[in-house]
Amino acid sequence: MPITHITVRGARQHNLRDINVQIPRNTLTVVTGLSGSGKSSLAFDTIYAEGQRRYVETLSAYARQFLDQIERPDVDSIEGLSPAISIEQKTTSRSPRSTVGTITEIYDYLRLLYASVGVPHCPKCGLPISRQSAEQIVERILMLAPGERVTIFAPVVRGRKGEFKDLLDELDQQGFRARVDGELRDLADPPVLEKRKNHTIEAVVDRVVLKPGVEKRLQEAVTRSLQMANGLVVIGVAGKDDQLYSSSMACPDCGLDIPKLEPRSFSFNSNYGACPECHGLGSIYDFDPAKVITDWSKPLLDGALGPGSASQYLLKLIHLAAQKYKIDLKKPFEQLPQKHQDLLLQGPPKGEAPRTGFHGILAYLRDALEESSSDAYREWMMNYMSASTCTACKGRRLRPESLAVKINGLSIADFTALPLRRALTAARDLHFTERESRIAERLRKEIAERLEFLVAVGLGYLALERNAATLSGGEGQRIRLATQIGSRLRGVLYVLDEPSIGLHQRDNLRLIEALEALRDLGNTVLVVEHDEDTIRRADYVLDLGPGAGKLGGHVVAEGTPEEIMRVSGSLTGRYLSGEATILHRIAPRTLTGKWITVESARSHNLQNVSAQFPIGVMTVVTGVSGSGKSTLVNDILYRALAKELYGSREEPGEHTRITGFDQIDKAIRIDQSPIGRTPRSNPATYTGVFTAIRDLFAMLPEARERGYKPGRFSFNVSGGRCEACQGEGQRRIEMNFLPDVYVLCEICNGRRYNQETLSVKFNGYSISDVLELSIEDALPVLADIPSVRQKLQTLVDVGLGYIHLGQAATTLSGGEAQRMKLARELSKRQTGRTLYLLDEPTTGLHFDDVRKLLEVLHRLTDLGNTVLIIEHNLDVIRNADWVIDLGPEGGEDGGRIIAEGTPEQVAGVAGSYTGEFLRRYYAAATVTAESAAPRARRTSKKVTVQ
Repeated sequence: MPITHITVRGARQHNLRDINVQIPRNTLTVVTGLSGSGKSSLAFDTIYAEGQRRYVETLSAYARQFLDQIERPDVDSIEGLSPAISIEQKTTSRSPRSTVGTITEIYDYLRLLYASVGVPHCPKCGLPISRQSAEQIVERILMLAPGERVTIFAPVVRGRKGEFKDLLDELDQQGFRARVDGELRDLADPPVLEKRKNHTIEAVVDRVVLKPGVEKRLQEAVTRSLQMANGLVVIGVAGKDDQLYSSSMACPDCGLDIPKLEPRSFSFNSNYGACPECHGLGSIYDFDPAKVITDWSKPLLDGALGPGSASQYLLKLIHLAAQKYKIDLKKPFEQLPQKHQDLLLQGPPKGEAPRTGFHGILAYLRDALEESSSDAYREWMMNYMSASTCTACKGRRLRPESLAVKINGLSIADFTALPLRRALTAARDLHFTERESRIAERLRKEIAERLEFLVAVGLGYLALERNAATLSGGEGQRIRLATQIGSRLRGVLYVLDEPSIGLHQRDNLRLIEALEALRDLGNTVLVVEHDEDTIRRADYVLDLGPGAGKLGGHVVAEGTPEEIMRVSGSLTGRYLSGEATILHRIAPRTLTGKWITVESARSHNLQNVSAQFPIGVMTVVTGVSGSGKSTLVNDILYRALAKELYGSREEPGEHTRITGFDQIDKAIRIDQSPIGRTPRSNPATYTGVFTAIRDLFAMLPEARERGYKPGRFSFNVSGGRCEACQGEGQRRIEMNFLPDVYVLCEICNGRRYNQETLSVKFNGYSISDVLELSIEDALPVLADIPSVRQKLQTLVDVGLGYIHLGQAATTLSGGEAQRMKLARELSKRQTGRTLYLLDEPTTGLHFDDVRKLLEVLHRLTDLGNTVLIIEHNLDVIRNADWVIDLGPEGGEDGGRIIAEGTPEQVAGVAGSYTGEFLRRYYAAATVTAESAAPRARRTSKKVTVQ
């Protein structure tokens, strides 16, 4: 009998309550529920983790020691499990060398394509490059001055790893000497080369002094070299750079020679393809004059110069340079002539010997950074540096010779710069000769097919050259999803974590179709998701709850979406059926007439946009993915505010000016980054209540008798903590060939403190007991401490009452971290002139969590603050007082304001995708409201309630 279900029995991972579930195979199954209800614990920490663990156990003990540690999930059994692949939000590489092209492997196919059928052109004159014969190479050598000593090398190995013992022995037997890694060696005593390093070996074919009658000897040497080195010869002249010639490619006019094209010639991660100036990064990180001169309105040595101002040696050199070039150091730096500013910063012009020993302030700082051994000093110096586009390659990462290779008039950099939609058209339109088609047609099809998948999941606005570090979590996840569809695997379990993040409703249908395509290939697709459209299109739904934390971990309902709607105990079902709704304000707030205005924003794809953000109300910036929302709000508005209010050195995106800064006194950006990066950070330490709790315990009579100070009750310092586990509550046991095992500390049993500290109690609770309490339970215990009570009550108000005070920050989701930050801001004394910027705050939030979030945001706004949100969620947009809709498309077709006004006004704008979905939303809400009452009176049919 075929296995039809994945059966999970007795799942107890994290807050799961010994649940049993059956997930139909080859279906699109959605796991939903409140934040903290156990969705990720079931999908990732139980089902996916067990699938990975079983795979790792099939490997040898030797191989397992190199793999990540995978703990056995707390579950009785899982049957019917397939090989598992997870597509999470944090899997995209943050390396500056990773691009959309490299992580999708499209760039690898492009490198093969250009190396196979690309037509090389001269980087100088642009003419197509042809082959050079041995006679032509000899003619070029004879053009050198008579009497020059010329060495002819045969480059038999160029930048390859290995020891090459046999090759060196063979060259020795043939009587050759060789230049190994730039050093001439006698091969009678061959060098020992490191196996894992790249090496270059060049056989010395002949040494010739140029004089009449050497033509035949040169001809023989060049011909021999071309035979030995597959058509290559290196000509070395004393005191000059070596010249590489090839019998394959050379410009007929300039004589510029290009080595044989290989895939690595187009790799910006290889020395043979990368731009020599920026080493393939496309940008150069260097000291920024705008940051080094901290105050341009002051004289250089009287407050203008930042780093280096304490160096007496640098100050002496500056004085000497000022005397020589007659620079007035008493003038404000901004009033100095441009040539004097450049001379002080960059040093004397090239070719002019700096007799004073002064090479420029920036050169001095570069040397200081390079010579410093202090990490703290280097980190401080990095604050005065910026990335600027490489002037050699103009940000295109490759050598001029590689950039000059073209197919259908496009270089590989031109192709990768196209938006994916246009790149797909360009790939389909590539035409080859009959001979070239045999080589390149399969490569072209692979490239076009992968581009089709990326466009199909709504990423047509991205370009292959886009740096992976700049992608959002949702974009990275959809790229991996497209890659998996292209792999055509069958019988696999795919586990996805909210792939709809950052996706406009217009593109949602494409994503759902991509998930269904993955399912239709014969795979099981398990998605943790809150998006209503995805839940409605699912084959099967698991609704966890009924609450969060210790109140969650149960399967409230399971079945088809229609069956879920009939379960009265399912909060998700109630929202889907319309019985529960997110309340909206009757009317938007009245505008105050005060605005922050961004004029002529031109960064990235913004098309000279001027935007007005009203003060004192809630504004939502929306639009399709890639329309320019984050560029406008984060890269321009927030960076400019941070520079104005806090002296930030991060430069805002390109714009003319911003007015209205005087309307606010603080700008706070609340994103979904973790509240702490180590397990030692927790809600108690982040909100500051832990300090008050430790002070409280130190004031208890028993603590005072023993002389305990507040530090005694910290698990981060020695004294009161358990030293066996150093306050972590668990110990790591190394298992050599098996993953390390984490066990409860046998001394403190996971309580983090020693017995003397734990014996001090407040109302029967030790310091460890208080940290183990949920925020909701800790509130009555600590109600007599006003500062603690206020902060804990705010956390409960934002829906985080289920989280434990001592819960590790690393275990909090992005949505929980964001609401933790909101709660901390709410608990502070309000000035009523604060600007809060939030980037997609509904990520990871259930319908009911969105309701709580909106209550918090309205509360912040009602206090007189300004709330600015980037969001796609229609409930949030509907609750806004003002909406700015960017578009109409993403990438180069976006970057314009399509509509602005109240939600009702935007809903009436033709051509606005957001307006179109708002109209449908209002219409659906009316229908739902009319039908919800009679549906609620009908008898609910319970499908599965546990």
